[in-house]
Amino acid sequence: MNAQRPALQPWHGRLAVRALRQGGLVLHATEGVWGLACDPWNPVAVERLLALKGRSAGKGLIVIGAAKECFGDELAGVEPARRREVEESWPGAVTWVLPNRRFPPWITGGRHTVAVRVPAHPQARAMCAAFGGPLVSTSANRAGRPPARRRLQAVALARRVRRPRNADHLYLLPGETLGRRTPSEIRTLQGQRLRHGT
Repeated sequence: MNAQRPALQPWHGRLAVRALRQGGLVLHATEGVWGLACDPWNPVAVERLLALKGRSAGKGLIVIGAAKECFGDELAGVEPARRREVEESWPGAVTWVLPNRRFPPWITGGRHTVAVRVPAHPQARAMCAAFGGPLVSTSANRAGRPPARRRLQAVALARRVRRPRNADHLYLLPGETLGRRTPSEIRTLQGQRLRHGT
């Protein structure tokens, strides 16, 4: 019997982490669409990501982590029953809007809350673990356009930055989505669904 392949191949993991630590971007698969990741504490990387998407900084960005413990600061002040609901939905395609405790305004859009999740995609979690902390992960598409559900669509976005002067600023992490039809659902602690998922 063949051994199960690791969620993140070591060579690809090193290349992805190198790009992230140098302020670059990583295109990666999530549950249903391709995502665009960067270091949330690097304003240059976030600016590069927003420019590639044509997205306003005021909209805020989703941050993903390898495990619920990555968001212990944000969960610390959440009422116990609601905290259990959040934790039981992870790993999964559910993003929660939680009280912000440490993320900079270029991530939150200047709000007192931050959108976070632990994805069901094992490679996405492994990438966060290899990086050593949470990462921005937003759908790989230009603002107002449908999210990339296929690798070729992600590659089309990558071509916008693959020029000699900034070729090191983006890495396409080989992978596959899990076949989900939509991006993650977004919920608030007040019971609102800001984005529905299927």
